Amino acid sequence: MTRLLVCGIAVMDYVHRVEALPTTEGKHRSTAFERIGGGCAANAAVGAARLGANVTLMARLGTDATGDELAAMFAARGIATELARGGRTPLSSILIDRAGERMIVNFPGADLPETPPEVPQADVVLSDCRWPDAAEAVLRAAVDRGLPSVLDGEKYTPEPLAALATHTVFSAPGLRDFTGVDALPRALADAATRLPNHVAVTDGPQGVFWGDGLHVPAPRVTPVDTLGAGDLWHGAFALALGRGDNRRAASDFANRAAALKCTRAGGWNHYPTHTELENP
Repeated sequence: MTRLLVCGIAVMDYVHRVEALPTTEGKHRSTAFERIGGGCAANAAVGAARLGANVTLMARLGTDATGDELAAMFAARGIATELARGGRTPLSSILIDRAGERMIVNFPGADLPETPPEVPQADVVLSDCRWPDAAEAVLRAAVDRGLPSVLDGEKYTPEPLAALATHTVFSAPGLRDFTGVDALPRALADAATRLPNHVAVTDGPQGVFWGDGLHVPAPRVTPVDTLGAGDLWHGAFALALGRGDNRRAASDFANRAAALKCTRAGGWNHYPTHTELENP
């Protein structure tokens, strides 16, 4: 079983379903509500575990009831944890409309620890940028151990961190923020010249575009909920790299996992399993 180390943010999400995302001030009514686990790294960890990885999550949680609840949620899903506890746990308020598009307001936590635990053994690593000291430790350990590594390139991605990863995969907003270029093809070309290893951008239903010209299209689906799909993509991609898939096969595997998630409303319990992905 592929050992995947995921490093970064874990959040408690307060999710409201709405008819349409608000465009004005005032009160707005939700049609449904869920309190679920979330966060880039946590979503990727859960998604990869459901797809068959042996996952360890390195994250920061507050010394509060929310942190205790999240830790128990990871344990219940068979995810090992290397946790730094202190301060207040991150939270997000999320609105999702009928088309599955979302609006997120995030509280990143307060007084969280900076020093990461010792980096455990793994076959492949994945990190976001929300805990910079831990991300650097994990990515440098991957370099030292000769492991494949994936960086989730969201907004505010530091270039030194991106330069450490063997594969930096940006979201479209993350790539535009990193390069200052709005047109994705030009932004991708710019990032590819600045970073020494593989660089890509995920672009929703268009699939993933790599800096060397490789394009792997996504399956066509009717989305009902895109929340967590990008994070799941990164977890699935890292898992596939760790088990020896090439970039094209790993990208296709991740595309299919994320697309299947988009057809389902809900959180972690609705992420696809390996069996579902191979036998849709």
